[in-house]
Amino acid sequence: MIHIEILCGIAIVSFLVFYHYFISAFNFWKNRGIPGPKPEFLFGNIKDIMLSKISTPMFIKNIYDTYTNEAMVGLYIGRNPILFLKDPELIKDVLIRDFSKFADRGFNVHEKVEPLSQHLFNLEPKRWRPLRSKLSPMFTSKKLKEMFHLILECGHHFENYLDQLAAQQEPVDFYEVTAKYTTDVIGSCAFGINMNAMSNEESEFRVAGRKIFEPTWNAIIRLKFKITMPSLYDFLGPLIPEREVTPFFIKIVTDAMKYRKENNVSRPDFIDMLMKLRDDSKSLSDIELTDAFLTAQVYVFFAAGFETGASTISNALYELAQNQKIQDKLREEIREHYDKYNGELIYENIKEMEYFDIIFTETLRKYPPGTLIPRRSISDYTFKDTNVTIPKGTMIWIPAFSIHRDANIYPNPDDFNPENFTEDAINNRHPMNYLPFSNGPRNCIGARFANYQVKIGLIMILRNYKVEVCEKTMIPYQFDPNLFLLGPKGGIHLKITKVES
Repeated sequence: MIHIEILCGIAIVSFLVFYHYFISAFNFWKNRGIPGPKPEFLFGNIKDIMLSKISTPMFIKNIYDTYTNEAMVGLYIGRNPILFLKDPELIKDVLIRDFSKFADRGFNVHEKVEPLSQHLFNLEPKRWRPLRSKLSPMFTSKKLKEMFHLILECGHHFENYLDQLAAQQEPVDFYEVTAKYTTDVIGSCAFGINMNAMSNEESEFRVAGRKIFEPTWNAIIRLKFKITMPSLYDFLGPLIPEREVTPFFIKIVTDAMKYRKENNVSRPDFIDMLMKLRDDSKSLSDIELTDAFLTAQVYVFFAAGFETGASTISNALYELAQNQKIQDKLREEIREHYDKYNGELIYENIKEMEYFDIIFTETLRKYPPGTLIPRRSISDYTFKDTNVTIPKGTMIWIPAFSIHRDANIYPNPDDFNPENFTEDAINNRHPMNYLPFSNGPRNCIGARFANYQVKIGLIMILRNYKVEVCEKTMIPYQFDPNLFLLGPKGGIHLKITKVES
């Protein structure tokens, strides 16, 4: 009995020591005069996110709206402090003016557990800088113009696929439909492979794409474990390795590079760029160009490109289905430009569609793919015109979604209003009040590509088809609390019908 009492005593003392160690961090923001919600033991301020009671977009919007007049809000993930930044001038300091102090996105690279996590989006500044400079030429206007015919070819396949869907006269889940189109686009432009996602329901690439973002319990637990306890995740992760997606992509990339080298094949795509990187490895002397590292760069282009493209197209259709006058006006502009260029769609043609551009921009205002922009300080930093100093390693959250839904910036922010992006409206706003692709040197490298992928997909739909709401349409829109990126709960179901040319 005495042994049990001793063990219980040790357990109680150990718990109390751990408890006090844990909550001792909760004075971090109070000591700096930064307001914020009261944190909880083990969770900090993200208990409802961890328990999937609230989606990330709504969580950050609630914080943003609660602390209306504050430039900064102090939060905690577990016992780790997070600075929630609202003031546009301070945001500009972090993203642009003092970028060198915040060049780290703050994501941890888990090379042993997740070999494909060592990609451009996650990398620490030491490897990110030289790699970004090498990959940037892949996303210039010149390179995009070279790839345009690859995207357009997928667009024409998409048009044929839509004919089949319209003939069925059934509600269509446009998130799934457009994901097939964007999967084929990324497959062609990144891997140089016809992925057949539209013609084959069991396309292995579409299956792999679903697995990347599918909110299974295993994926949800992994993600939340990784966010809250990254060091422990590195230690325990190898016990349950990811056995499907990683080996699949590594084999695809290495086989493609081997085939092209042996057969002297060249193509204006991402695989070609990686082969040039490997041949010029001396210029990246601080980076070990393993098969996994090279594959990781294509993987993130695939994962981010197909998912964000599909969600943006389907979200645009969701809004246009509820705003038929806007849809009709856009269709008229599309047809006018087809007539102007003798029924052809060319690179310059899309750039000239001004109304189309503000609809695309307004869609990304309401539904930015990333709800918040993370940064981590790489040195101690004092914010200008404040007494607030943060130590090296402090995480910053910039709430893009909340800024885009701020009624003081965008009147009636829950309405879909392309007039938010007329020239006068843009000039009257702070440039940091629109951040769908972040800003500064570490902005989204694929923003131009996303623009054309999304617009071609929408053109193929809206030129000859009308989309309308149906009994399965989710109104009001609900965000899935289990998704890492912003996404709908249960898909976006709409009715599609052919319209006269």
